[in-house]
Amino acid sequence: MNSISLTGVSVRVAVDGSNAHKTLLHDVSLDLSERRIGVIGANGSGKSTLLRLLNGLVEPSEGTVVVHGEDTVASVRRVRGNVGFVFTDPLSQLVMPTGREDVELSLRRSFKNGRERASRAEALLDRFGLLPLADQSIYELSGGERQLLALAAVLAVEPQVLVLDEPSTLLDLRNRELLRRTVAGLDQQVIMSTHDLDLALDMDRVLVVESGRIVFDGGAADAIAHYRALCLAALDEAPAGESPR
Repeated sequence: MNSISLTGVSVRVAVDGSNAHKTLLHDVSLDLSERRIGVIGANGSGKSTLLRLLNGLVEPSEGTVVVHGEDTVASVRRVRGNVGFVFTDPLSQLVMPTGREDVELSLRRSFKNGRERASRAEALLDRFGLLPLADQSIYELSGGERQLLALAAVLAVEPQVLVLDEPSTLLDLRNRELLRRTVAGLDQQVIMSTHDLDLALDMDRVLVVESGRIVFDGGAADAIAHYRALCLAALDEAPAGESPR
């Protein structure tokens, strides 16, 4: 069953210092089967919460999330083996001093033999054009090189689904284009949140998230037009001198 299904999913979190709860997502039901799916919306709209549901980083307060037949709560380890997650800031997930070591760490479970693991890591780094940088400190790499390295480390375990949370936020134009081309060439299903509407246009399907709800679900161009209209309406409604949330 190669699809992702969310059924009646809501996510609530406790508010510090009170018994109240804040709802981050409201009653979301989706079937996600397209090869490339984008998620757009304002900061704080619920995009990251939606994406983190897909590999069990966030659990639903209500409803269920099923990835390729596996429930993300009951079978979280198997789900995380199938769903790779790339964070906005690659330094939040690169844990070893160099790229070579980080990719080898990702391969530790699947390749017990050290020589085989090293050979596989080198091949993967070469695929992404990172082999000349493999032994440099991750702090000496550019933002784009770090993002590609994080992507390579996630893809090392061969997930069936790749989830990217605003991957172009820290990138300049050249590295954003490099990321764009790399993602376009992947075999995996890709689900990506982004503020970059040009990247969103590459998607087969785009979800617009507003105040924890899916307010539009359709083709990329129509979704972006809907999102632009929402932003303009929010600007028109904001009091003079204030910016909309």
